[in-house]
Amino acid sequence: MEKDPVRVLVTGAAGQIGYALVPMIARGIMLGPDQPVILHMLDIPPAAEALNGVKMELVDAAFPLLKGVVATTDVVEACTGVNIAVMVGGFPRKEGMERKDVMSKNVSIYKAQASALEKYAAANCKVLVVANPANTNALILKEFAPSIPEKNITCLTRLDHNRALGQISERLNVQVSDVKNVIIWGNHSSSQYPDVNHATAVGKPVRELVKDDEWLNGEFITTVQQRGAAIIKARKFSSALSAASSACDHIRDWVIGTPEGTWVSMGVYSDGSYNVPAGLIYSFPVTCKNGEWTIVQGLPIDEFSRKKMDATAEELSEEKALAYSCLS
Repeated sequence: MEKDPVRVLVTGAAGQIGYALVPMIARGIMLGPDQPVILHMLDIPPAAEALNGVKMELVDAAFPLLKGVVATTDVVEACTGVNIAVMVGGFPRKEGMERKDVMSKNVSIYKAQASALEKYAAANCKVLVVANPANTNALILKEFAPSIPEKNITCLTRLDHNRALGQISERLNVQVSDVKNVIIWGNHSSSQYPDVNHATAVGKPVRELVKDDEWLNGEFITTVQQRGAAIIKARKFSSALSAASSACDHIRDWVIGTPEGTWVSMGVYSDGSYNVPAGLIYSFPVTCKNGEWTIVQGLPIDEFSRKKMDATAEELSEEKALAYSCLS
């Protein structure tokens, strides 16, 4: 018997990431090959015509799993009845803008969208924030959607996680599917800490196989931290395909579950684990089962890691203070 369709919201759907993401969702990459979907696409009024063009293409692609498309500039219509919300829309930082200006624009966007999700989304709606500053946008959303459980509001660090897997795979010349359990700690920014201390490749510890701590503690970390900027330099646009693909990975693992013995990185609401201040949205290693994520506990943390984890937490605390100052 065919499953009931799941309603998936994508905000900023006419943009680059949205354009890459919606066909992946419609093809079953996010929720599986037997899960019908109804896509809700939201964008701002100046993008209405482009959004309609995306809707036309979705119709033209004749995706068997796609049971309907809502394309709108109305936030209430977009949020009504959605089970999963992927928040790609946000205000990008432009040349000459101060961080506080960007933050205040995003605070007002996320405040409005949170209120609409709060009132109109389906019960137990799962939210993934992609737009930067992703961790802090997610925190604002949580603040203004108090009836959505805090465990249901997450941000995307799976892109960084996948970038780390890719770098190790290239370095060791092994399949990326054979590299497991890297960790992204902290903020989806250049302060994040990509950690391989618990990672394996072809079943063996990555540190033992790489045999180059200088690279793992230096160039590897900066390459992952700055990969987004490198892609902008090469492509003249920010990462879209890889961001869309990792958003699908994030939701799929959250909904369907992580494989036994494997963890992934998700930006989630801190409960104080690993001495990370509670009340931040911080990237942790998590496992997922039955639609719930759980932070992996008890991993030994060395002094080098501790410093990096604390530095990214500090940046997130500063961002939080900045965002809350925009509310007053």
